Amino acid sequence: MKLLAVIDTSVKKEGLQDLTIHRAVSSIPFAGRYRLIDFPLSNLVNSGVTTVGVFPSYPFASLLDHIGVGKSWDLDRRKNGLFFLPITQRDGGLSTVGAFAGLEEHMQFFTKSIQPHVIVSNGFVINQLDVKDMLDNHIQSGADITEAVIDGVSLKKYILSKDLLVELIQTHREKNVVSVEDVVNLKKSPYTFNQYEYEGYYAIIDSVQSYFQASLALLDEENRKQLFLPDRPIYTKVKDEPPTRYIAGSKVRRALIANGSTIMGEVADSIISRGVYIKKNARLEKCIIMQKCVIEENCNLSYVIADKDVYIGEGVELHGTAEQPIVLRKGETVTKEDLR
Repeated sequence: MKLLAVIDTSVKKEGLQDLTIHRAVSSIPFAGRYRLIDFPLSNLVNSGVTTVGVFPSYPFASLLDHIGVGKSWDLDRRKNGLFFLPITQRDGGLSTVGAFAGLEEHMQFFTKSIQPHVIVSNGFVINQLDVKDMLDNHIQSGADITEAVIDGVSLKKYILSKDLLVELIQTHREKNVVSVEDVVNLKKSPYTFNQYEYEGYYAIIDSVQSYFQASLALLDEENRKQLFLPDRPIYTKVKDEPPTRYIAGSKVRRALIANGSTIMGEVADSIISRGVYIKKNARLEKCIIMQKCVIEENCNLSYVIADKDVYIGEGVELHGTAEQPIVLRKGETVTKEDLR
């Protein structure tokens, strides 16, 4: 396909700070077994794009561990494939997509490529965008830049010619623009603009609240059917783990539960990731529990997001709300003594 892809994973979202202290926004776990970056990567692969540059800023260890050389997305190729192109500035990353200062650090990625067009995407919008159809629409429009939208809401995905992107990178300081998103929002002259109307499921993850709501929305079967399409699968890093064990006396209702967990208590309207241990008489309702968390006996949790490796001691009660879920940071330990 004659399209080069940029996934800008350097974008910062202050509303997600509790989940991004040790990781990029795009590597936040989602739906029990995925990471946010799985969705834009899968969209590209399903559309026939085989050259993808991922532009992260610090911290990016978790993201690199997840995507590796792109094998799970069939992007581990001798020619083209996946390129991991970190921004060297430790504090790099803006709240805008396609920041020219970051792209500028890896100009060879653009100048050596043969594809005439580029899609600049982000790592925090979930959808099933047909990139090929968007490219066709862009070419037919004759516009300089095409933006993907749905019902007037920007999905922050843009297609433009590679030559124009290189020009913008090289001249952004004198033109006083900081990113592709900035150029589109300003409707910067002399460029022309087009909108591609996307139809389908989407979620913009830019705060703890939007993350919580989008996650629990997948408990609705109709939403899952719209997002997880048989002909456009969502790929992720493969982890071989045994099925989850449901011990006698456990109760599970309307939940998504990944492999490798042990359920002894009650789980309702919740999402449980891999390797989670929920012990006897623990009750969880409307919770998101990430990898390798341990929840001891007699806990009572509602509207809680527990990041990876959280330990919740015996008898702990935590109750948030849909608008303000309680977030337990990665590796945190919570006991009854901590709550006194």
